[in-house]
Amino acid sequence: MTGILCIHGFTGGTYEVEPLTEYLMNHTEWKVEMVALPGHGKADELSLRGVGHREWIKACEEAYERLAQECSQVYVIGFSMGGMIASHLAAKYGADKLVLLSASGKYLNWKLLTIEAWQNMKKQLSGDILDDLTKLREDKKGRIPFRAFWEFKKCIDYTKKALPAVSCPVFIVQGIQDSMVPHRTVNYLHKHLGSQKQKMVLFDESRHLLCLGPDIDQICTQVEEFLLEA
Repeated sequence: MTGILCIHGFTGGTYEVEPLTEYLMNHTEWKVEMVALPGHGKADELSLRGVGHREWIKACEEAYERLAQECSQVYVIGFSMGGMIASHLAAKYGADKLVLLSASGKYLNWKLLTIEAWQNMKKQLSGDILDDLTKLREDKKGRIPFRAFWEFKKCIDYTKKALPAVSCPVFIVQGIQDSMVPHRTVNYLHKHLGSQKQKMVLFDESRHLLCLGPDIDQICTQVEEFLLEA
């Protein structure tokens, strides 16, 4: 049996990847699982105080290990911060394939994150910040402790060290209009990933939330095609 593990992004929830996971569930016979990172979820579910990158990574490792016990091959899909954790899993456990959606590698718009952190502390998130930031956080004012942003940075710093050890085929998907993770990040990922088989696709209309954007139908079919390739 083939298993797929999907990981969402920082301060988000499984809803960020549900359109893709639902597609895969409906079009394949694979076992598809999503990881709910500790402290994450919809606005009224956020509880990020007292949890950090160690708990997030541990939850994903445990989910992978459970899935690997049932499945002979495992594919990992990660969005944003989840993409970096997925890379860590692929390197540590030898996943069969890896899909990175808006993966937050070396290049991240820290200016926007800094603005967001400061404004969240003041509970005064501006309404005219770029669309991506608004969609990601508009209903989470004041719910994200400043420490969580440092835990995010620790997570990226830790997981990016695994990139050279990733040897499985990798599919990198990025939106040109992404204001949170600039699309040049694909160049960093391509350079540092150890995989000799990499595929990259940039979508002109997509922003950061790829699975909730205008290109989701194409993304679903291309991810499925990549995972079906021999």
